[in-house]
Amino acid sequence: MQQGPIGVFDSGYGGLTVLKEVVRQLPDYDYLYLGDNARAPYGTRSFETVYHYTLECVNYLFSQGCSLIILACNTASAKALRSIQQNDLPKMTGNKRVLGVIRPTAEIVGNMTRSKQIGILGTAGTVASGSYPIEIQKYFPQVGVHQEACPMWVPLVENDEYDSPGADYFVKQHLERLLNKSSEIDTIVLGCTHYPLLAGKILKYLSPDIKLLSQGEIVAHSLSDYLNRHPEIEALCSRHGQRHFLTTDSIEVFEKHASRFFGKPVRAEHIDLV
Repeated sequence: MQQGPIGVFDSGYGGLTVLKEVVRQLPDYDYLYLGDNARAPYGTRSFETVYHYTLECVNYLFSQGCSLIILACNTASAKALRSIQQNDLPKMTGNKRVLGVIRPTAEIVGNMTRSKQIGILGTAGTVASGSYPIEIQKYFPQVGVHQEACPMWVPLVENDEYDSPGADYFVKQHLERLLNKSSEIDTIVLGCTHYPLLAGKILKYLSPDIKLLSQGEIVAHSLSDYLNRHPEIEALCSRHGQRHFLTTDSIEVFEKHASRFFGKPVRAEHIDLV
């Protein structure tokens, strides 16, 4: 039985906010993070392109010994996960699994709202996919889901402007647009793994009665539950407490930005996928 790390994939840095919480809750496992920074952002790309890029990265992580991979990217989860699960995994040998970040959020978010009205803040690609309304309706058909695409938020974060006065304009603008869709929204999901870095700004413009949910803790709890329910997959995950980071772009740039998302210094290795 060949053991390997748990793979964590994102188009760039945002998935590190998920990995940070996963490591905090499940520190004993080994993790291999891959950021496809050379082709980021994925949020504005077509379904076909996101699927193609995501599958390349998934196959690379499998080739490095991962049996379980988390798509810690909302766009990849929305545009590529289902095709990979239904069309690609059945053709592969061995116990290989790919999980996303949208379903774990959908499974619990209906329990967080009293008014049964939820807001989703996401990239244009995630919002256009309709993945959040579709998944939430499966578990909580009585809950209303209101979405708002925030195309400027990822560039603000990736260009170190997330704490600048200029960020306030875009944060306030999109929150007002979202809340205008329903005055009863009492729970808002940060449907992009970059957005936790904007949480301080977001909370400044929200009523204290509105809950703001980040995905890191949700995904970490869901992964722990998944490993408990699937011992055959858990047995394939090595446990030496190691973390390795890969990027398809500049090591220096990745290490500089990644430490903000992960909360501690990161040392990376460059890889070429093509």
